[in-house]
Amino acid sequence: MLSALLIASLLAGSPEDAGVTLEVPPAQAPSAEMNDAELRARLVQALDMLSRHEAEIAELKKAKPSAPPAQPVPPPAASSQPWYEKLKIRGYTQVRYNLPGVVYNDKLINEQGDRSLGGNGGFLIRRARLIVYGDVHPRVSVYLQPDFASVIGDQLGVSILRDWYADIFVDDRKEFRFRVGQSKVPFGFENLQSSQNRVPLDRNDALNSAVKDERDLGVFFYWAPAQIRERFKYLVDSGLKGSGDYGVVALGVYNGQTANKLELNKSPHVVARATWPFLLGNQILEVGGGGYFGQATINVGNLPDGTKAISAVPDNTFTDARGHVTAVLYPKPFGVFFEYNVGVGPRLGTDRPNLINSHWLWGGYLTLMFKIDEVFGSHTVIPYVRGTMYDGGKKFVTNSPYYRVREAEFGVEWQFSRSFELVLAYMVSERTNDKLYTPQYGHWTRVQAQVNF
Repeated sequence: MLSALLIASLLAGSPEDAGVTLEVPPAQAPSAEMNDAELRARLVQALDMLSRHEAEIAELKKAKPSAPPAQPVPPPAASSQPWYEKLKIRGYTQVRYNLPGVVYNDKLINEQGDRSLGGNGGFLIRRARLIVYGDVHPRVSVYLQPDFASVIGDQLGVSILRDWYADIFVDDRKEFRFRVGQSKVPFGFENLQSSQNRVPLDRNDALNSAVKDERDLGVFFYWAPAQIRERFKYLVDSGLKGSGDYGVVALGVYNGQTANKLELNKSPHVVARATWPFLLGNQILEVGGGGYFGQATINVGNLPDGTKAISAVPDNTFTDARGHVTAVLYPKPFGVFFEYNVGVGPRLGTDRPNLINSHWLWGGYLTLMFKIDEVFGSHTVIPYVRGTMYDGGKKFVTNSPYYRVREAEFGVEWQFSRSFELVLAYMVSERTNDKLYTPQYGHWTRVQAQVNF
């Protein structure tokens, strides 16, 4: 580059004319008498020397060893985290206080629901749940839930197993899975909805009479597309009172004698359910239905008057089958929850009150609510009303007595934060007493504090 510049300056005239100043050693500085030809010869000599220096520099650069090639970054080592460090813990507690209402009746009880109803009411820890869950393998997750506030007889605070199951995923997207162990039976919507999320204080009798404690031992298959699984999760996480992810299609086989009990006959129950949460503008409408079929073996004993009940079949095993429909408009802000079921099952007769035989059953519920967000800044308030009706047997009670329910509940849920909420409700109820087999009518004022963690 420098050589070319100097040559160009020489061709143009003197170095000074080209704007280039050459420094030469003093000993060889040109004399005043040097003519133009001699000066040009000196410049050519200097250019030749510069060219040789440039060639030497180029050779030195070629001889310099090149830098070693960059080594590839090794992939991160597979996680060596033990499975027990992948587990998480959460839970919730519900503490209730039941106070007799305007019409007091100490014989108005609900053995399948709130055991503090009837008598003098009072305080009760309704639920004390601690849930351990997590992914112990890319395709295996576990869910373990005991309850430390169950009631057996007159004893409160009994620890009992609620859920203990594993989800085994068939595909990488986790759209297909098998659930093995003790878990909720996919029958209905409110049966699947966690009591942590439900607004009314107790589940309705119409569908809950199908599966006491909502759970049983068995194997269930669930399928839902990935985007619908995300929608199910959103309906719970956003406070819209979703039921959770039990697939858009569910199939299962289970004992049929309810949770924590052995099978009492050789005919397992089978269940099927289908549902879909549709997007309707800003609203989400979930529509579904399903049913189950099996054989229920009941306990036969004495009637309240001391006489012996008689079973129409020698082994006390009856056909147990139901079908249901569900329609849920999630509260954005107005919400509607509706379910109805029809079926057959064992029941004491009305014309022959000591004979247990197969009879029709039916019933359902309707809940209306309105979700108001940002009350006092960050609070959420949900006023609601629910009506329930049921006519049929209660197969989990000795002799499966005829059970009739006509009940209305009015209340409001106040969510102070994600960790604390309060429910105030007033219940007007007419229901059959499980022990006396007689209808009872009364009112109850109810308060529940719930802590989530």
